[in-house]
Amino acid sequence: MIFNPEYECMEPGARKKLQLAGLKNLVETLYERVPFYRKKLDDMGVKSEVLHSLNDIEKLPFTTKDDLRDLYPHGLLACPKDRIVEVHMSSGTTGKPVVDEYTQKDIEIWRESMARTLAGGGCTRDDIVQNCYGYGLFTGGAGAHYGAMTIGAEVLPMSSGNTARQLMVMQDFGTTMLTCTPSYALYLAEEAQDSGIDLRKLPVCKGCFGAEPWSENMRKEIEDRYGMKAYDIYGLTEIIGPGVSFECEAQNGLHINEDLFYPEIIDPESGKSLPRGEKGELVITTLTKEGTPLLRYRTRDISCFMDETCGCGRTTVRMHRLFGRTDDMLIIRGVNVFPSQIEQALFAIEGTEPAYLIVISRDESHLDELELHVEVKKDFFSDETKNLEKLRYRIETEIKNSLQIGIKVKLVEPKSIERSAGKAKRVIDKRKM
Repeated sequence: MIFNPEYECMEPGARKKLQLAGLKNLVETLYERVPFYRKKLDDMGVKSEVLHSLNDIEKLPFTTKDDLRDLYPHGLLACPKDRIVEVHMSSGTTGKPVVDEYTQKDIEIWRESMARTLAGGGCTRDDIVQNCYGYGLFTGGAGAHYGAMTIGAEVLPMSSGNTARQLMVMQDFGTTMLTCTPSYALYLAEEAQDSGIDLRKLPVCKGCFGAEPWSENMRKEIEDRYGMKAYDIYGLTEIIGPGVSFECEAQNGLHINEDLFYPEIIDPESGKSLPRGEKGELVITTLTKEGTPLLRYRTRDISCFMDETCGCGRTTVRMHRLFGRTDDMLIIRGVNVFPSQIEQALFAIEGTEPAYLIVISRDESHLDELELHVEVKKDFFSDETKNLEKLRYRIETEIKNSLQIGIKVKLVEPKSIERSAGKAKRVIDKRKM
Protein backbone atom coordinates (compact mmCIF):
# COMPACT_ATOMS: atom_id res chain seq x y z
CA MET A 1 0.00 0.00 0.00
CA ILE A 2 1.27 3.49 -0.93
CA PHE A 3 -0.10 6.05 1.50
CA ASN A 4 0.72 9.23 -0.47
CA PRO A 5 1.39 8.52 -4.17
CA GLU A 6 1.77 12.24 -4.98
CA TYR A 7 5.03 12.43 -3.06
CA GLU A 8 6.14 8.81 -2.82
CA CYS A 9 5.84 8.31 -6.59
CA MET A 10 6.88 11.83 -7.63
CA GLU A 11 8.91 12.26 -10.81
CA PRO A 12 12.57 12.48 -9.66
CA GLY A 13 13.24 15.81 -11.39
CA ALA A 14 10.26 17.44 -9.69
CA ARG A 15 11.41 16.03 -6.36
CA LYS A 16 14.88 17.52 -6.78
CA LYS A 17 13.34 20.97 -7.37
CA LEU A 18 11.26 20.54 -4.22
CA GLN A 19 14.32 19.49 -2.24
CA LEU A 20 16.43 22.42 -3.45
CA ALA A 21 13.69 24.90 -2.54
CA GLY A 22 13.41 23.30 0.90
CA LEU A 23 17.17 23.41 1.41
CA LYS A 24 17.40 27.09 0.49
CA ASN A 25 14.56 27.95 2.84
CA LEU A 26 16.18 25.91 5.62
CA VAL A 27 19.52 27.72 5.32
CA GLU A 28 17.80 31.11 5.39
CA THR A 29 15.75 30.12 8.44
CA LEU A 30 18.73 28.73 10.35
CA TYR A 31 20.83 31.82 9.58
CA GLU A 32 18.11 34.18 10.79
CA ARG A 33 16.91 32.28 13.87
CA VAL A 34 19.62 29.96 15.24
CA PRO A 35 22.85 31.65 16.44
CA PHE A 36 24.73 28.34 16.39
CA TYR A 37 24.11 27.91 12.66
CA ARG A 38 24.61 31.60 11.88
CA LYS A 39 28.14 31.38 13.28
CA LYS A 40 28.86 28.14 11.42
CA LEU A 41 27.65 29.56 8.12
CA ASP A 42 29.50 32.84 8.65
CA ASP A 43 32.72 30.96 9.47
CA MET A 44 32.38 29.11 6.16
CA GLY A 45 31.27 32.22 4.26
CA VAL A 46 28.10 30.51 3.10
CA LYS A 47 24.54 31.75 2.56
CA SER A 48 21.56 30.33 0.69
CA GLU A 49 22.61 32.18 -2.49
CA VAL A 50 25.41 29.66 -3.08
CA LEU A 51 22.90 26.81 -3.45
CA HIS A 52 22.43 26.50 -7.21
CA SER A 53 21.96 22.71 -7.13
CA LEU A 54 21.65 19.96 -4.55
CA ASN A 55 25.35 19.16 -5.04
CA ASP A 56 26.11 22.50 -3.38
CA ILE A 57 25.00 21.02 -0.06
CA GLU A 58 28.63 19.95 0.32
CA LYS A 59 29.47 23.61 0.94
CA LEU A 60 27.35 23.57 4.11
CA PRO A 61 28.52 22.57 7.60
CA PHE A 62 27.75 19.31 9.38
CA THR A 63 25.85 18.96 12.66
CA THR A 64 26.86 16.29 15.20
CA LYS A 65 25.33 14.71 18.27
CA ASP A 66 27.90 16.56 20.41
CA ASP A 67 26.53 19.84 19.01
CA LEU A 68 23.03 18.84 20.10
CA ARG A 69 24.19 17.91 23.59
CA ASP A 70 26.18 21.13 23.94
CA LEU A 71 23.09 23.15 22.96
CA TYR A 72 20.71 21.35 25.35
CA PRO A 73 17.89 22.13 25.92
CA HIS A 74 16.77 24.90 23.52
CA GLY A 75 19.89 26.00 21.63
CA LEU A 76 18.65 24.74 18.27
CA LEU A 77 15.12 26.10 18.51
CA ALA A 78 14.22 27.83 15.23
CA CYS A 79 10.78 29.18 16.11
CA PRO A 80 9.14 31.02 19.02
CA LYS A 81 8.95 28.82 22.11
CA ASP A 82 5.18 29.22 22.37
CA ARG A 83 4.76 27.37 19.08
CA ILE A 84 6.21 24.13 20.54
CA VAL A 85 3.49 21.59 21.33
CA GLU A 86 5.55 18.45 22.06
CA VAL A 87 9.08 17.49 23.11
CA HIS A 88 10.99 14.22 22.83
CA MET A 89 14.49 13.26 23.91
CA SER A 90 16.98 10.54 23.21
CA SER A 91 17.26 7.55 25.52
CA GLY A 92 21.02 7.94 25.91
CA THR A 93 22.48 7.03 29.30
CA THR A 94 25.54 9.29 29.32
CA GLY A 95 25.81 13.07 29.12
CA LYS A 96 23.00 15.42 28.16
CA PRO A 97 20.17 13.96 26.05
CA VAL A 98 19.44 15.24 22.56
CA VAL A 99 16.17 17.14 22.27
CA ASP A 100 13.63 17.31 19.46
CA GLU A 101 10.99 20.05 19.78
CA TYR A 102 7.87 19.88 17.61
CA THR A 103 5.44 22.49 16.36
CA GLN A 104 1.94 21.41 15.35
CA LYS A 105 3.11 21.30 11.73
CA ASP A 106 6.04 19.05 12.76
CA ILE A 107 3.59 16.65 14.39
CA GLU A 108 1.56 16.55 11.18
CA ILE A 109 4.74 15.83 9.20
CA TRP A 110 5.58 13.05 11.66
CA ARG A 111 2.09 11.58 11.33
CA GLU A 112 2.47 11.63 7.54
CA SER A 113 5.94 10.05 7.51
CA MET A 114 4.87 7.29 9.91
CA ALA A 115 1.66 6.62 8.00
CA ARG A 116 3.81 6.04 4.91
CA THR A 117 6.11 3.83 6.99
CA LEU A 118 3.39 1.57 8.39
CA ALA A 119 1.60 1.47 5.04
CA GLY A 120 4.85 0.20 3.54
CA GLY A 121 4.46 -2.78 5.86
CA GLY A 122 0.91 -3.36 4.70
CA CYS A 123 -0.99 -1.45 7.40
CA THR A 124 -4.54 -0.39 6.45
CA ARG A 125 -7.52 1.05 8.31
CA ASP A 126 -8.70 -2.54 8.86
CA ASP A 127 -5.68 -3.44 11.01
CA ILE A 128 -5.35 -3.74 14.78
CA VAL A 129 -1.87 -2.46 15.63
CA GLN A 130 -0.27 -3.56 18.90
CA ASN A 131 2.30 -0.87 19.60
CA CYS A 132 5.00 -2.18 21.96
CA TYR A 133 7.48 0.65 21.46
CA GLY A 134 8.07 2.64 24.63
CA TYR A 135 5.89 5.71 25.16
CA GLY A 136 7.12 8.86 26.89
CA LEU A 137 10.15 10.92 25.87
CA PHE A 138 11.31 8.09 23.56
CA THR A 139 9.97 8.71 20.05
CA GLY A 140 9.13 5.09 19.14
CA GLY A 141 5.78 4.72 20.85
CA ALA A 142 4.38 8.11 19.85
CA GLY A 143 5.59 7.82 16.26
CA ALA A 144 4.01 4.43 15.59
CA HIS A 145 0.84 5.57 17.39
CA TYR A 146 0.52 8.72 15.26
CA GLY A 147 1.13 6.79 12.05
CA ALA A 148 -1.42 4.07 12.74
CA MET A 149 -4.07 6.62 13.74
CA THR A 150 -3.42 8.64 10.57
CA ILE A 151 -4.05 5.54 8.49
CA GLY A 152 -7.23 4.92 10.49
CA ALA A 153 -6.14 1.63 12.08
CA GLU A 154 -7.14 0.61 15.61
CA VAL A 155 -4.21 1.12 18.01
CA LEU A 156 -3.43 -0.86 21.16
CA PRO A 157 -0.99 1.49 22.98
CA MET A 158 0.73 -1.24 25.02
CA SER A 159 4.18 0.35 25.37
CA SER A 160 7.02 -2.02 26.28
CA GLY A 161 7.25 -4.67 28.98
CA ASN A 162 4.61 -6.74 30.83
CA THR A 163 5.04 -9.57 28.36
CA ALA A 164 2.30 -11.83 29.76
CA ARG A 165 -0.22 -9.04 29.26
CA GLN A 166 1.11 -8.36 25.75
CA LEU A 167 0.41 -11.97 24.79
CA MET A 168 -3.03 -11.93 26.41
CA VAL A 169 -4.03 -8.78 24.51
CA MET A 170 -2.57 -10.14 21.28
CA GLN A 171 -4.89 -13.14 21.56
CA ASP A 172 -7.99 -11.44 22.96
CA PHE A 173 -8.04 -8.39 20.67
CA GLY A 174 -6.93 -10.13 17.48
CA THR A 175 -3.79 -8.09 16.84
CA THR A 176 -2.89 -8.10 13.14
CA MET A 177 0.22 -5.90 13.19
CA LEU A 178 3.05 -5.67 15.75
CA THR A 179 5.38 -2.70 16.24
CA CYS A 180 8.42 -2.98 18.57
CA THR A 181 12.17 -3.61 18.52
CA PRO A 182 13.14 -6.83 16.73
CA SER A 183 14.80 -8.20 19.86
CA TYR A 184 11.57 -7.71 21.83
CA ALA A 185 9.57 -9.40 19.07
CA LEU A 186 11.76 -12.47 19.54
CA TYR A 187 11.43 -12.28 23.31
CA LEU A 188 7.65 -12.21 22.97
CA ALA A 189 7.91 -15.27 20.73
CA GLU A 190 10.01 -17.12 23.32
CA GLU A 191 7.50 -16.37 26.06
CA ALA A 192 4.63 -17.41 23.82
CA GLN A 193 6.27 -20.75 23.14
CA ASP A 194 6.87 -21.35 26.86
CA SER A 195 3.21 -20.52 27.52
CA GLY A 196 1.97 -22.93 24.89
CA ILE A 197 0.80 -20.16 22.54
CA ASP A 198 1.20 -20.85 18.82
CA LEU A 199 1.69 -17.39 17.33
CA ARG A 200 1.31 -18.79 13.83
CA LYS A 201 -2.34 -19.50 14.57
CA LEU A 202 -3.06 -15.89 15.62
CA PRO A 203 -4.14 -13.11 13.23
CA VAL A 204 -0.86 -11.19 13.65
CA CYS A 205 0.64 -11.38 10.15
CA LYS A 206 2.92 -8.35 9.79
CA GLY A 207 5.24 -6.23 11.86
CA CYS A 208 7.33 -3.06 11.62
CA PHE A 209 10.53 -3.33 13.64
CA GLY A 210 13.32 -0.83 14.26
CA ALA A 211 15.28 1.20 16.85
CA GLU A 212 18.23 -1.24 16.67
CA PRO A 213 20.24 -2.91 13.89
CA TRP A 214 19.11 -6.42 12.99
CA SER A 215 20.20 -8.98 10.46
CA GLU A 216 18.44 -10.78 7.64
CA ASN A 217 18.67 -14.00 9.63
CA MET A 218 16.96 -12.31 12.56
CA ARG A 219 14.17 -11.29 10.19
CA LYS A 220 13.77 -14.90 9.07
CA GLU A 221 13.61 -16.04 12.70
CA ILE A 222 10.83 -13.55 13.49
CA GLU A 223 8.89 -14.40 10.35
CA ASP A 224 9.13 -18.12 11.07
CA ARG A 225 8.01 -17.85 14.69
CA TYR A 226 5.02 -15.61 13.95
CA GLY A 227 4.18 -16.67 10.42
CA MET A 228 4.35 -12.97 9.50
CA LYS A 229 6.11 -10.54 7.20
CA ALA A 230 8.66 -8.50 9.14
CA TYR A 231 9.61 -5.03 7.84
CA ASP A 232 12.56 -2.86 8.78
CA ILE A 233 11.92 0.81 9.62
CA TYR A 234 14.40 3.58 10.39
CA GLY A 235 14.45 6.90 12.15
CA LEU A 236 16.13 8.76 14.96
CA THR A 237 15.09 11.21 17.64
CA GLU A 238 17.33 13.96 16.30
CA ILE A 239 15.57 14.07 12.93
CA ILE A 240 11.93 13.37 13.82
CA GLY A 241 11.80 9.89 15.35
CA PRO A 242 10.83 6.80 13.36
CA GLY A 243 9.57 7.58 9.87
CA VAL A 244 12.71 8.60 8.01
CA SER A 245 12.71 5.45 5.87
CA PHE A 246 10.94 2.11 5.60
CA GLU A 247 10.73 -1.16 3.72
CA CYS A 248 7.93 -1.93 1.30
CA GLU A 249 6.58 -5.36 0.39
CA ALA A 250 9.74 -6.05 -1.64
CA GLN A 251 11.81 -6.05 1.62
CA ASN A 252 14.80 -4.87 -0.39
CA GLY A 253 16.04 -1.58 0.99
CA LEU A 254 14.30 1.20 2.91
CA HIS A 255 12.52 3.97 0.98
CA ILE A 256 13.57 7.39 2.28
CA ASN A 257 10.87 10.08 2.57
CA GLU A 258 12.93 12.37 0.36
CA ASP A 259 10.45 15.22 0.20
CA LEU A 260 10.89 15.56 3.98
CA PHE A 261 14.51 14.52 4.53
CA TYR A 262 17.50 15.00 2.23
CA PRO A 263 19.95 12.08 2.55
CA GLU A 264 23.67 11.82 1.80
CA ILE A 265 26.31 9.12 2.17
CA ILE A 266 29.75 10.40 3.16
CA ASP A 267 33.16 8.99 3.96
CA PRO A 268 33.14 9.03 7.79
CA GLU A 269 36.83 9.96 7.90
CA SER A 270 37.10 12.70 5.27
CA GLY A 271 33.48 13.92 5.29
CA LYS A 272 33.45 13.84 1.47
CA SER A 273 30.33 12.70 -0.36
CA LEU A 274 30.53 9.19 -1.79
CA PRO A 275 29.18 8.01 -5.16
CA ARG A 276 25.84 6.22 -5.19
CA GLY A 277 26.18 2.60 -4.15
CA GLU A 278 29.26 3.05 -1.96
CA LYS A 279 28.97 2.26 1.73
CA GLY A 280 29.51 5.10 4.21
CA GLU A 281 27.94 7.25 6.90
CA LEU A 282 24.35 8.41 6.46
CA VAL A 283 23.83 12.18 6.75
CA ILE A 284 20.33 13.69 6.89
CA THR A 285 19.00 17.23 6.47
CA THR A 286 15.44 18.07 7.53
CA LEU A 287 13.69 19.97 4.72
CA THR A 288 10.36 20.90 6.30
CA LYS A 289 10.86 20.89 10.07
CA GLU A 290 10.04 24.03 12.07
CA GLY A 291 10.91 23.38 15.73
CA THR A 292 14.46 22.03 15.69
CA PRO A 293 15.50 21.58 12.04
CA LEU A 294 18.94 20.11 11.41
CA LEU A 295 21.45 20.73 8.66
CA ARG A 296 23.58 17.78 7.46
CA TYR A 297 23.21 15.74 10.64
CA ARG A 298 25.80 12.97 10.93
CA THR A 299 23.84 9.93 12.07
CA ARG A 300 26.87 7.64 12.54
CA ASP A 301 24.82 4.91 10.86
CA ILE A 302 26.53 2.98 8.07
CA SER A 303 24.50 2.33 4.91
CA CYS A 304 24.51 2.90 1.15
CA PHE A 305 21.95 3.98 -1.46
CA MET A 306 20.17 1.56 -3.79
CA ASP A 307 19.14 3.36 -6.98
CA GLU A 308 17.59 0.55 -9.01
CA THR A 309 13.84 0.83 -9.58
CA CYS A 310 11.62 -0.76 -6.97
CA GLY A 311 8.67 -2.80 -8.15
CA CYS A 312 6.35 -1.23 -5.58
CA GLY A 313 5.98 1.95 -7.67
CA ARG A 314 7.72 4.36 -5.29
CA THR A 315 10.40 6.50 -6.91
CA THR A 316 12.22 7.49 -3.71
CA VAL A 317 15.82 6.41 -3.20
CA ARG A 318 16.31 3.41 -0.95
CA MET A 319 18.96 2.95 1.71
CA HIS A 320 20.39 -0.46 2.50
CA ARG A 321 19.44 -1.78 5.92
CA LEU A 322 22.08 -0.67 8.42
CA PHE A 323 25.45 -2.39 8.39
CA GLY A 324 26.23 -0.95 11.84
CA ARG A 325 27.39 2.34 13.31
CA THR A 326 30.66 4.17 13.24
CA ASP A 327 30.45 4.54 16.99
CA ASP A 328 29.55 0.93 17.87
CA MET A 329 32.18 -0.50 15.56
CA LEU A 330 34.46 -2.79 17.51
CA ILE A 331 38.17 -2.81 16.69
CA ILE A 332 39.52 -6.19 17.72
CA ARG A 333 43.26 -6.53 17.16
CA GLY A 334 43.06 -4.11 14.27
CA VAL A 335 40.00 -5.69 12.64
CA ASN A 336 36.80 -3.62 12.32
CA VAL A 337 33.79 -5.62 13.49
CA PHE A 338 30.12 -4.72 13.86
CA PRO A 339 27.90 -6.71 16.25
CA SER A 340 25.44 -7.16 13.39
CA GLN A 341 28.09 -9.14 11.48
CA ILE A 342 28.45 -11.54 14.40
CA GLU A 343 24.67 -11.81 14.62
CA GLN A 344 24.40 -12.62 10.93
CA ALA A 345 26.89 -15.48 11.25
CA LEU A 346 25.41 -16.73 14.51
CA PHE A 347 21.78 -16.93 13.45
CA ALA A 348 22.67 -19.19 10.53
CA ILE A 349 23.78 -21.92 12.95
CA GLU A 350 21.18 -24.44 14.08
CA GLY A 351 20.87 -25.01 17.81
CA THR A 352 21.37 -21.42 18.99
CA GLU A 353 18.77 -19.08 20.43
CA PRO A 354 18.47 -15.48 19.12
CA ALA A 355 20.20 -14.08 22.20
CA TYR A 356 23.90 -13.34 22.54
CA LEU A 357 26.36 -11.12 24.39
CA ILE A 358 29.76 -9.91 23.21
CA VAL A 359 32.32 -9.41 25.99
CA ILE A 360 35.59 -7.67 25.10
CA SER A 361 38.60 -7.59 27.42
CA ARG A 362 42.41 -7.48 27.30
CA ASP A 363 44.71 -10.32 28.28
CA GLU A 364 47.96 -10.07 30.25
CA SER A 365 49.79 -9.15 27.05
CA HIS A 366 47.36 -6.23 26.54
CA LEU A 367 45.86 -7.88 23.47
CA ASP A 368 42.15 -7.68 22.80
CA GLU A 369 40.08 -10.77 23.50
CA LEU A 370 36.51 -11.32 22.34
CA GLU A 371 34.23 -13.78 24.12
CA LEU A 372 30.81 -14.54 22.72
CA HIS A 373 28.11 -15.79 25.07
CA VAL A 374 25.51 -17.70 23.08
CA GLU A 375 22.27 -19.17 24.33
CA VAL A 376 21.68 -22.74 23.23
CA LYS A 377 18.27 -24.21 22.54
CA LYS A 378 16.91 -26.31 25.38
CA ASP A 379 17.19 -29.61 23.50
CA PHE A 380 20.81 -28.93 22.56
CA PHE A 381 21.83 -27.81 26.04
CA SER A 382 20.62 -31.05 27.58
CA ASP A 383 22.46 -33.04 24.92
CA GLU A 384 25.77 -34.86 25.30
CA THR A 385 28.87 -32.83 26.08
CA LYS A 386 30.54 -33.84 22.83
CA ASN A 387 27.66 -32.38 20.81
CA LEU A 388 27.90 -29.09 22.70
CA GLU A 389 31.61 -28.99 21.96
CA LYS A 390 30.87 -29.55 18.28
CA LEU A 391 28.41 -26.66 18.35
CA ARG A 392 30.87 -24.38 20.12
CA TYR A 393 33.61 -25.25 17.64
CA ARG A 394 31.31 -24.63 14.69
CA ILE A 395 30.35 -21.16 15.98
CA GLU A 396 34.01 -20.23 16.52
CA THR A 397 34.93 -21.50 13.05
CA GLU A 398 32.04 -19.79 11.25
CA ILE A 399 32.81 -16.41 12.80
CA LYS A 400 36.53 -16.73 12.22
CA ASN A 401 35.95 -17.58 8.56
CA SER A 402 33.51 -14.70 8.00
CA LEU A 403 35.16 -11.98 10.11
CA GLN A 404 38.81 -13.07 10.14
CA ILE A 405 39.09 -12.85 13.91
CA GLY A 406 39.48 -15.52 16.55
CA ILE A 407 36.94 -15.60 19.38
CA LYS A 408 36.10 -17.68 22.41
CA VAL A 409 32.54 -19.00 22.56
CA LYS A 410 30.75 -19.72 25.82
CA LEU A 411 27.53 -21.69 25.48
CA VAL A 412 24.95 -20.74 28.10
CA GLU A 413 21.51 -21.95 29.11
CA PRO A 414 18.32 -20.65 27.49
CA LYS A 415 17.11 -17.33 28.96
CA SER A 416 20.33 -16.78 30.94
CA ILE A 417 21.17 -13.61 28.96
CA GLU A 418 19.21 -10.59 30.17
CA ARG A 419 16.29 -9.55 27.98
CA SER A 420 15.04 -6.03 27.36
CA ALA A 421 11.71 -4.61 26.23
CA GLY A 422 13.65 -1.86 24.46
CA LYS A 423 16.98 -1.92 22.67
CA ALA A 424 18.95 -5.07 23.42
CA LYS A 425 22.35 -4.68 25.09
CA ARG A 426 24.72 -6.72 22.95
CA VAL A 427 28.21 -5.57 23.95
CA ILE A 428 30.14 -5.28 27.22
CA ASP A 429 33.51 -3.64 26.59
CA LYS A 430 35.70 -4.16 29.66
CA ARG A 431 38.61 -2.35 28.01
CA LYS A 432 36.99 0.96 28.98
CA MET A 433 36.66 0.09 32.67
